Amino acid sequence: MAAAYLQFAAFLPFSPALEYDSYMDAPHIAATTRWRWIFGIWLGIGLFDATQNVVVMKAEGMHHAWSHLFVTLLLAWLPWALATPTVLRLGRRYPPVTLRPLSTWLVHIGACAIIGLIYSGWGATLEVLLDPWAYPSGPRPFAGIFLTKFYNGLLASAFLYSAILIVSHLLDSRARLAMQQTETARLNEQLSKAQLDALRRQIEPHFLFNTLNAIAGFVREHKTDEAVSMIAGLSDFLRHVVQDSDRQQVPLGEEMDFLQKYLDIQKVRFADRLQLSMDVPKELFAAQVPSLILQPMVENAVKHGIAKRAQGGKIRIAAFRSNGMLTLSIYNDGPTLPTEPDKASCGIGIANVRTRLQSLYGDGFELNMHSKNPGGVEVLVSVPFREN
Repeated sequence: MAAAYLQFAAFLPFSPALEYDSYMDAPHIAATTRWRWIFGIWLGIGLFDATQNVVVMKAEGMHHAWSHLFVTLLLAWLPWALATPTVLRLGRRYPPVTLRPLSTWLVHIGACAIIGLIYSGWGATLEVLLDPWAYPSGPRPFAGIFLTKFYNGLLASAFLYSAILIVSHLLDSRARLAMQQTETARLNEQLSKAQLDALRRQIEPHFLFNTLNAIAGFVREHKTDEAVSMIAGLSDFLRHVVQDSDRQQVPLGEEMDFLQKYLDIQKVRFADRLQLSMDVPKELFAAQVPSLILQPMVENAVKHGIAKRAQGGKIRIAAFRSNGMLTLSIYNDGPTLPTEPDKASCGIGIANVRTRLQSLYGDGFELNMHSKNPGGVEVLVSVPFREN
């Protein structure tokens, strides 16, 4: 019988139905599934206990009514099977995880005693009706069997009741942890979306005003073709911003297309002052990257490396794969970074990128900005290489 208790304690923690019943919103389905698991577990315990006792007794040369004994030992576990859902509910309503309040322990002690009484009475009834031991004088009186089973089974009842409570607490703790992890993931996703929305709002006024001013300048100078070209490019750019507003990650090829729309507008604006160089292999186009990861860094390069110089400058965009990471490089040949730490910031665009990368990849990314010799600034972003 002790082996059956150990089997119960070892097997029940793997019952997902109990965890499922605690937190799902389909009570009928959950209750049905729960009862199936409880019935299956206790049936397995009963079969193990009955088979073990009958086989051992027969091997030792004892003489009993074997079929009656097998049925008696099998059905003896029925009260515990029926009581298990009640024990689980009591464990959740009165969790015995602290010494106080005393009423919690009284509830569980009382419930354990009642189940023990029912278990003993049921077992005594089976023995009186089936006479499994086949004594020559017939079965003992009900009262004697009942009292013997109750007193001898006190420790076993306490062990079983405690095992059910412990297993229930472990399953509920695991379910709560899973729910917390799910909620954390959901909040992180919402944070990433909020950060992406903030980045889009940052792009629209800052970039839009400069572009509209450039269009107005072309109109005043009667440069109709340039104005129409910039209006068409701005339209495509804004359409892309709106259409992809819900996607956190996109293929690198799409991100490059979006960046090209931005650069086309800037090339019209800066003319020969802006020189572009791209070295992004097409085999990397399927790699997943955060949406709008390149545009703010290129905008930063234009603002700090090109716009303030009369002769303009060059921007180089590259990508390569190494050690399971995809690295994006944005370089401009403008002024190097300030040496004073409090002046080295390049606006909220880069800070926003860093925060988004943190929320998407945790510590699994790198973002570095450094000066290059003899001049210029390079930004390197490395993220895990993933494809669709």
